[in-house]
Amino acid sequence: MAARSETHSASSSDGDDGGPGQSAGPGGPVDELLLAALLDGMDAALCAFDAEGVVTHWNREAERMLGWTQEEAVGRQGLAGWAVRAADAEEIEGQLLGAMRAPGRHVHEVALLTKDGGRVLVRIQSCGVTGADGRAKGVYCAFSEVHAQIDLERSIALSEALLEDAAWGVVLVDADLRPTVVNAHAARAFRVPARAAMLGRPLGELLDQGMEELEGALQHVLGEGAPPAPAEFWVTLRGPGKGESGGRRDGAERTEEAESARRRCWRSGFLRLSSPLAEEPVPLGVAWLFQDVTAHKEEERAAARLRFRDSRLHRAARAAAECADAMEAARLHLEFALAGFADHALLDLAADPGPEPAPTRDTSLDALPSRAVRLVRAAQTPAAERGRMPFIEPGTASGIPVAYPDGHPALQAYQRCTSVRASGGGTGTDAQDAQEWARARKWPQGTLHGLCTVLRCRGRSLGIVTFLRDAGRRPFDRADADHAEQVTAHVAAAVDLALALRGGAGQR
Repeated sequence: MAARSETHSASSSDGDDGGPGQSAGPGGPVDELLLAALLDGMDAALCAFDAEGVVTHWNREAERMLGWTQEEAVGRQGLAGWAVRAADAEEIEGQLLGAMRAPGRHVHEVALLTKDGGRVLVRIQSCGVTGADGRAKGVYCAFSEVHAQIDLERSIALSEALLEDAAWGVVLVDADLRPTVVNAHAARAFRVPARAAMLGRPLGELLDQGMEELEGALQHVLGEGAPPAPAEFWVTLRGPGKGESGGRRDGAERTEEAESARRRCWRSGFLRLSSPLAEEPVPLGVAWLFQDVTAHKEEERAAARLRFRDSRLHRAARAAAECADAMEAARLHLEFALAGFADHALLDLAADPGPEPAPTRDTSLDALPSRAVRLVRAAQTPAAERGRMPFIEPGTASGIPVAYPDGHPALQAYQRCTSVRASGGGTGTDAQDAQEWARARKWPQGTLHGLCTVLRCRGRSLGIVTFLRDAGRRPFDRADADHAEQVTAHVAAAVDLALALRGGAGQR
């Protein structure tokens, strides 16, 4: 719909011959058509007034919003009686036409009338138009419904808040999965010095473990849209490259490396971004929102692990109560303890645990372990080591001790009456070194972590229980030692009963 400006626009000034030679020049029909197309293609409603207040332009969006057609609007003197109430016309027209006398843009909120008698609250931005001689020629006004403008402002404010003050990390990635916008929370989570340090870099330069799974999720969102629920990813950050410091690393660098290697759980939500201006939905990238829930997930896992271990202890106690042989009950406790806890369990009893404590006096120091102790293998589970039977069958009848070297964790635990943990390295330890480490300690092949706990019952140290983990497991921690001591207390009671029954049978 062409803009009706032939009579009431600045181009129709006095002295314009309107000859054919001017059709392509300034103010000619070509310019008028171009201006009309531009105005009708705008998303905002627009009208314009000349210096006398006559409507000269009225685009399609203004027609859609108020119902007045271009033919009905262009040429009217002011807005009184048709676009605004007569009582408000003087004030509103004064505000709009006042823009010709004051430089800059002016914003007002006014109520306009629709053709069917309704009222619409709009926000008008007006600006004066001056000619080549500097004199005021008119004013143009762009307006939109207030609620639409408020929605736009809310969207902008939300975007700015997410990218500045949100408690979630926000990362916008493009179609190549490279970050383009990052908020401060995300930069802290990735441990980068500034947000700009993440922009344009592949995720593989920022993440070590979990990167492929995260990129797969981003690709899925680009192709299929946002998932219906958040997902949780376990990731580790890529630490500083090896050898960057050029020599020996100080404590701060080692701490930074350890912090980067720590596993983190990020609860993530994804949104596919599409251009609102394109006719067909064209994906611009993905908005990735995440929050670190590592502490919560670790607490959940610790609680689940504690429930499982308590259940195993309870089942072991009930099964051991049905055993006629006390040593069989001790072995049963070890077998129940292995599930989800260790790969091997060894029971070594002291060849000479010492006399039973006297019942008539203080016995707290009666049976301290001797410095030189001989530990005899009484039981091990599983009975076969990777399908091979042990070189010497477990049993205390022969009295042949295990050839533990000096300083062995089992000897240390026995002499200190406490738990001792030992580890041959991390998951990246060389297989040959790990095998030599286990062989030197007389432990099964493939062992990389050990936990030795002392058997204490009635004031005596009866022996040692050793729990072992292979290379695929993590080292024992303090919580594991607490659980091992609980298991060992049950085993110690069963062993003490077996020794008491054996001594009573010998006396008879």
